[in-house]
Amino acid sequence: MTKAYFVRHAQPNINNHDDMTRELTEKGLADTALVTRFLSDKDISAVLSSPYKRAVDTVKPFAESAGLKMEIVPDFRERGIDNVWIEDFNSFAQRQWSDFDYKLSGGESLREVQHRNISALEAALKRLENRNFVVGSHGTALSTIINYYDPKFGYENFEEIKPLMPFVVCFEFNNNKFVTYTKHDFSIERRIKS
Repeated sequence: MTKAYFVRHAQPNINNHDDMTRELTEKGLADTALVTRFLSDKDISAVLSSPYKRAVDTVKPFAESAGLKMEIVPDFRERGIDNVWIEDFNSFAQRQWSDFDYKLSGGESLREVQHRNISALEAALKRLENRNFVVGSHGTALSTIINYYDPKFGYENFEEIKPLMPFVVCFEFNNNKFVTYTKHDFSIERRIKS
């Protein structure tokens, strides 16, 4: 059995419009401790990540605490939208979810994002079969992976997880064949503790 723990990054600084360098907020940095604690007993043997700073910085504290070297996998990056900042992101996202091939001139369709992320996941599964690993990820990229294994997952489900940062989805595989997935919502954990 192989378990792939996809970690959607913690809260980013949305005032930084550069996808590659967008850093975590103070809250986001503090919430990386939740991720580290959650992963600490999962027998993780590898940590992979999108190259984007917010994803790297969300799983880096766990990698350091576990003594694991992080591997950057460019194909796990978030969907490219365009060369400009999208003010009405909700309408754009809804249109993409209703048409998996829709994209702006400088961006990617959800189908392209899904294909890129699934290819990267399949390569990781071959290399890390029967081991548990972590992937630093993003909301849309992760949602397209869920949709690949569970086609009923659509725009409404994406809207539900959009505010969840950080957020973990564990995909389980047997002989590299998908078995199931489970979600971990840290906001529920926070409410219970307060």
